[in-house]
Amino acid sequence: MRPSWDEYFMEMAEIVKTRSTCLRRQVGAVVVKDKRILASGYNGAPTGLEHCEETGCLRKQLGIPSGERHELCRGLHAEQNSIIQASLHGVKLEGATIYVTIQPCVVCTKMIINAGISRLVFKRNYPDELSRQLLEESGIELEVIK
Repeated sequence: MRPSWDEYFMEMAEIVKTRSTCLRRQVGAVVVKDKRILASGYNGAPTGLEHCEETGCLRKQLGIPSGERHELCRGLHAEQNSIIQASLHGVKLEGATIYVTIQPCVVCTKMIINAGISRLVFKRNYPDELSRQLLEESGIELEVIK
């Protein structure tokens, strides 16, 4: 039996996440509109900079728990990288769906809202209650795939 489109694009996000260089958690994102992939991203250091695989995890070194102090990290999140990739290539994301392997943090949530993405599909929860509140308030369609 063929997978649904949601399952198909989520599997693609799972594949994209294998490129991640994060030592704590690999995350992948795929942005889709009209069954076409517009952009993808995974979490890792900015272009041209050393990855955490080389420098070690700053968050681990500082003892920062998951879901807190997102600014204290060398890497960008998968959602951020997918939105940036679309911007670099002049791709409009308004009305698109973003598939992410884990619920976005509050910073990524705000970017998703302002990018005009209208639907978010993710697999696993993330300990960020403000993110969930903003997503519900924004009117973005939410779906959790198990």
